[in-house]
Amino acid sequence: MFELRFLVPQDRVESVSDALEALDALSVSVEDADAQTDAEQALFGEPGMPPPKEGWQRSRVIGLFAEETQAREAATVLAAQDFFDGCQLLGMVDLPEQDWVRLTQSQFAPVEITPQFWIVPTWHEPPAGARQVIRLDPGLAFGTGTHPTTRMCLRWIASRAELAGQRVLDYGCGSGILAIGAAKYGAAEVDAVDIDEAAVEATRLNAEANGVQVKAGLSELAQGRYDIVLANILATPLKVLAPLLCEHVAPGGALVLAGILERQADELKLAYAPYAALEVSDSEDGWILMTARF
Repeated sequence: MFELRFLVPQDRVESVSDALEALDALSVSVEDADAQTDAEQALFGEPGMPPPKEGWQRSRVIGLFAEETQAREAATVLAAQDFFDGCQLLGMVDLPEQDWVRLTQSQFAPVEITPQFWIVPTWHEPPAGARQVIRLDPGLAFGTGTHPTTRMCLRWIASRAELAGQRVLDYGCGSGILAIGAAKYGAAEVDAVDIDEAAVEATRLNAEANGVQVKAGLSELAQGRYDIVLANILATPLKVLAPLLCEHVAPGGALVLAGILERQADELKLAYAPYAALEVSDSEDGWILMTARF
């Protein structure tokens, strides 16, 4: 494998990236050329912050090629293009042969939710102390157990003895990890919904792989009242969804919300005040879990 590395101003990144793909690059990636220097700039924002920038001032564009001749030809062709003016070839790197599958898998280890409850990729053996295990591989849909919001929701599920026999809704299911967790801990009926069809399919496959019954579908699948409603999304959509989510909670039921930063607690309490009294039930790395009883 051979990498071509270019230094590219913001307005040429798309053109250079498209050209590398047209020249049969196996992959094209873009990095901040000033990362870990005083000139580094944040590109991606978060809820409540200024809108994200369109791109870094200077980017490092990297094209990966299978053969050296392909990489050299691509460098020559790019250098002759009008849009390459202002860009710079930083060099070509001969990458050592590696078992890329094994290397990727090594980055994902089992995740502890509680000492007895673990998320374990299929290529790992469960830890000796694991009594409850969700088998889940990293995929396109959000929710592998590595993010604090997911771990807090699963901790909440694991601590609920009353979950057995109840009806549960996972709203914005992503990979289906919360729905699977609820089913593993005894929920009698679990509905999992998402606006993304890829997430719905991922949930179905993951539930099947874990040997649990989860009904997955688009948002209209959610019907009636549930004993527990889980929603691990982000603060802004959670505020918009307040009336809908609360309408789905049965009398005596519980609402569990995540994807919320600590500084957003008051605005979530205000948004849900007409329906329920939210309180902070858990926190981790600047994120919080908020719950309410009906």
